[in-house]
Amino acid sequence: MVSAQSIFRFYVDGFRSMRLGKTLWKIIILKLMVFFLLLNLFFPNYLETHFETDQQRADHVLNNIATLPSAGR
Repeated sequence: MVSAQSIFRFYVDGFRSMRLGKTLWKIIILKLMVFFLLLNLFFPNYLETHFETDQQRADHVLNNIATLPSAGR
């Protein structure tokens, strides 16, 4: 049976021996950080800033976003 410690050691040794992989992981982490920064800048939490209680937020979502389509097709 394979232990968690041997699996951990396998991954640590693999990452330690990488050269290009380390650079790629740095690029991936940098891109994720930029993505989440831009996500927060361009898509602020509208419900959190415009409504005080969870009930007001739920009512807003129910009335404006989750409307049923009309039956007149």
